[in-house]
Amino acid sequence: MDDSPRPGPPRSAPPHPVPPPTSDADHDPESFGRVDADGTVYVRRRDGAERAVGQWPDGDPAEALALYTRRFRGLAVEVDLLDRRVRDKALSPDDAATRIGQVRDQVSDAQAVGDLESLVERLDALTSVLAEQREQRRAARVAKQDEARSAKERLVVEVETLAGSNNWREGADRMRALLDEWKAQPRIDKPSDDSLWRRFSAARSTYTKRRRQHFAELHDKHDLARTAKEKLAAEAETLADSTDWGATSRQFRELMQQWKAAGPAGRKEEDVLWQRFRAAQDTFFGARDADRAKTEAGLVANAETKLGLLAEAEKLLPVTDPPAARSALRGLSERWEAAGKAPRDQARELEGRLRAVETAVREAEQDRWERSNPEAQARAAATVAQLESLLAGLREEAAAAEAAGDAKRQARAEEAIEARTSWLEQAHKALTDFT
Repeated sequence: MDDSPRPGPPRSAPPHPVPPPTSDADHDPESFGRVDADGTVYVRRRDGAERAVGQWPDGDPAEALALYTRRFRGLAVEVDLLDRRVRDKALSPDDAATRIGQVRDQVSDAQAVGDLESLVERLDALTSVLAEQREQRRAARVAKQDEARSAKERLVVEVETLAGSNNWREGADRMRALLDEWKAQPRIDKPSDDSLWRRFSAARSTYTKRRRQHFAELHDKHDLARTAKEKLAAEAETLADSTDWGATSRQFRELMQQWKAAGPAGRKEEDVLWQRFRAAQDTFFGARDADRAKTEAGLVANAETKLGLLAEAEKLLPVTDPPAARSALRGLSERWEAAGKAPRDQARELEGRLRAVETAVREAEQDRWERSNPEAQARAAATVAQLESLLAGLREEAAAAEAAGDAKRQARAEEAIEARTSWLEQAHKALTDFT
């Protein structure tokens, strides 16, 4: 495995080449200036023109040039620093332009000896850099505006959707969150911002109005439901001690239907009223169930009797002699009815087992009748004859097609033969059942 360091992504080249700082070798004092006999110090332009920059009377000309050259180097350092700060975007384009103008004025009138024109050229070269930075900033502002516009349009669409919904609980929290998101977005152009805000604000107002109306209506409904349920709870309490089990059970069922139809009465009121209603129900049905338990205790003997009758009845299975089975089942049924009711938790199973025996006897009788039905037997025989005749014709057709070399016709005939053969087998089976 290659563990050598991998190069990172290539850096993009700067949009404008950065001029190298001016070195001492580039600023030979005698190349850019001189000192005349009276001590006047001159700086020389590239075209040979000269400008006096100072006086050094009775001094060493070399020292004079050295002093004014150091001043140039100071200016060069300042230009280097400004160039770097501008290209690194440490200054805004407007601040950079102001500073470039100030330094350019200093360089143009500088009391220094050196290639002042190169410094001016470097400063002038920054004009295109500032232009590009301004364009980048403008593009960034446009992109930010577009992003803010898209975000606000999305918020408007969501708030308008929410305004038309019935999401009253979570919707209010979401509406507040959407408003906070809106406030966090920067402003865009005034016409667009105002238009989107009008839509946003109108949707919020619509939702708030509908929500208030909903809860006002809900409050009215709760009041009506509370009044109705107070009456239902009071009526249930008057029935709690009744011993008319059947009629009172029906009354409680009707009261429960009315309770459900009344709707909610508000969370706190609903709980209190329901506890009253449920307590009355529990009192009545608890007493009814206790009474039934006493009654069903006397039905155990009946269940034992019916279990014995079931044992006799199930011995008739499978049914081999339908008439005899029917006769025996008739007597068992009479004794079954005479045995009386069984306990509720056993009654369904016992009745189901007896019904199964009755069904088996009935089906055996039906099967016997169908097997002895001459009309059905005749129909079955006719079906067999018809299919045999049809198959004979199809075989002749297949043979003729084969002789004629008609493969398609032969295939159709053989396919039909295969299907009719299956039908004939079934018809034979049905006819056999009658014999």
